[in-house]
Amino acid sequence: MGARDDEYDYLFKVVLIGDSGVGKSNLLSRFTRNEFNLESKSTIGVEFATRSIAVDGRTVKAQIWDTAGQERYRAITSAYYRGAVGALLVYDIAKHLTYENVERWLKELRDHADGNIVIMLVGNKSDLRHLRAVPADEARAFAEKNGLSFLETSALDSTNVETAFQTILTEIYRIVSQKQMSERQDGESPSNNVVNIQVQPTENKPKMQCCQNI
Repeated sequence: MGARDDEYDYLFKVVLIGDSGVGKSNLLSRFTRNEFNLESKSTIGVEFATRSIAVDGRTVKAQIWDTAGQERYRAITSAYYRGAVGALLVYDIAKHLTYENVERWLKELRDHADGNIVIMLVGNKSDLRHLRAVPADEARAFAEKNGLSFLETSALDSTNVETAFQTILTEIYRIVSQKQMSERQDGESPSNNVVNIQVQPTENKPKMQCCQNI
């Protein structure tokens, strides 16, 4: 990871959303710890992990939030969209219902998140191509229609996981740095509210309580 974890130029909050069982937690663990757990259990509430990458010689720290996909946690997790500058909207290429629900997740994201959030549609479990239920062309067309980027990944064999996170973080960095540049040219002080994000838990508990298993 290069730089020490407490040294970074930018801090970006990215959320993983989608139905339960599509592999959000394994995408998170593959990117942040290069781990995959076949026995991973459903996420309860919200967890997050961090990893820093280099973009244009700057250190970008990603704070990636893994939200539970189960219906009963939807009210809890909606508060965690606040402050997110990026989102990976994940479905399982072998389960068409998880793809059908993408539209509903996208609406929820746009209802709760910032209007300028960068969104990538991710078809996970590409290693199950022999069980494919969602054609890549169909998903790509949906992404283009809704202004999203699109990629198929496999947390199991690492295919495109690094690329997905690198792509979305680089796009966020470009947007934020261009915004700062235009503000300087306009003679305004740079706005830091998008860069260094302070996320308040929904309850008055120490933040690490939700993350102690990471």
